[in-house]
Amino acid sequence: MAKTGIRYVCTNCGATTLRYSGKCFECQSWGTLQETHAEPRNADGKQAVRRVEPPLTESLFQTEERTPPQRVRTGMRELDRVLGGGLMPSSAVLIGGEPGIGKSTLMLQLTPRVGTSRILYVSGEESPSQIRDRAARLAIDSGDLRLLPEVNLEKILAVIERDRPDIVVVDSIQTVFSGEYQSSAGTVTQIRECTSELIRTAKTGGFILLVIGHITKAGSLAGPKALEHMVDTVLQFEGESHLRYRIIRSVKNRFGPTNEIGVFRMDEHGLEEVTNPSEFFISDRSADVPGNAVLSAIEGTRALLVEVQALVSKTNFPMPQRISSGFDLKRLSIILAVLEKRLGVPTWGQDVFIKVAGGLRLAEPAADLAVAAAVASGVRNSPFDPSMVCAGEIGLSGELRAIGDGERRIREAAHLGFRKILLPEANTRELKASVKKLPLEIAGCRTLGQALDTMLL
Repeated sequence: MAKTGIRYVCTNCGATTLRYSGKCFECQSWGTLQETHAEPRNADGKQAVRRVEPPLTESLFQTEERTPPQRVRTGMRELDRVLGGGLMPSSAVLIGGEPGIGKSTLMLQLTPRVGTSRILYVSGEESPSQIRDRAARLAIDSGDLRLLPEVNLEKILAVIERDRPDIVVVDSIQTVFSGEYQSSAGTVTQIRECTSELIRTAKTGGFILLVIGHITKAGSLAGPKALEHMVDTVLQFEGESHLRYRIIRSVKNRFGPTNEIGVFRMDEHGLEEVTNPSEFFISDRSADVPGNAVLSAIEGTRALLVEVQALVSKTNFPMPQRISSGFDLKRLSIILAVLEKRLGVPTWGQDVFIKVAGGLRLAEPAADLAVAAAVASGVRNSPFDPSMVCAGEIGLSGELRAIGDGERRIREAAHLGFRKILLPEANTRELKASVKKLPLEIAGCRTLGQALDTMLL
């Protein structure tokens, strides 16, 4: 008789082991191993193999011309930008975020905006009356929306086969379970197998699959890491649920750019688009207070002006604190070491707090210069030039290295009325004539010391 083996899968990295242990042997995470069942095996221990007909193959390069698939517009320009132009037919999109941040609201708002598309909303957490009350409260026209309060995968697939919708929303995947597996909903086996079956049905049925997923305490999507590799696009809400503004970032996108962001504002009518995010990120800044710097950042294909704040104060503890919000803490330690070693800026013995205004997370190296300028401004108690923005990567020897998309950063600074921009010297050597004619001064520096002397008053 065939035997079903038991395996333990890490929900953090996807590693598999035969025995349970408190810590994953691959990623060294504690308490992340969950029980799962392997494929049926024969009595001799070998995996059972079924004889199947070989599938048909298709040539990659076709002689006849084929029209590219038409994307489905969501009616939200910010969301279409993050998706790369709209929803791709037969694609699977995973949406993650904290509870109450607006995932279900965003899915409801798609209903009256996607035209004549038939939408099936599978709800495993809320009843139809709760969804109708939210739609009425937000003044959302339900359109051709069908509600299905069901968590059994087999019943969900039967409804999809019967109604043949254009878009299927699953809220959330952690509540769906299949009767073929004995484990409860939310386990590694159920999440992986249910998602795999839904994606397979979407590819063959030609509908768009939108899956809402929970996140862990660490801020990552719950479930096995392989879940993110199975879908075509991963969208994640950033920021806090109690803040008014929401940021949606494309962590993965097979049909468009990654790391693209869309900015929304939560009000009484749901999520509203923010047409000019740069004004939002620098709207409430205090230009005459030491410790503030303005960065010209690139997020995906968009240039944004972001305020970086630093607070430096004398510590009362043997070990000074290093706290960062929206910026990598290890990179902050490197910048503080360069400031102290190369420029003599005294940071040891002082607490340093860094915050990126608006809840944005900066990952590009060009943010180094703004962070260093904000810290130096706080240490010297000298404000940053309010008419200047900056961007640049800092090397360990204190030099400024070239960054990408310098001209796009310059145009965004000029668009918002700034008169000066400071970049690494390598970015100012070969600028287009149209950029040089913009009404702002472009300064280039080779070292961090020269840049601080230019930016600080």
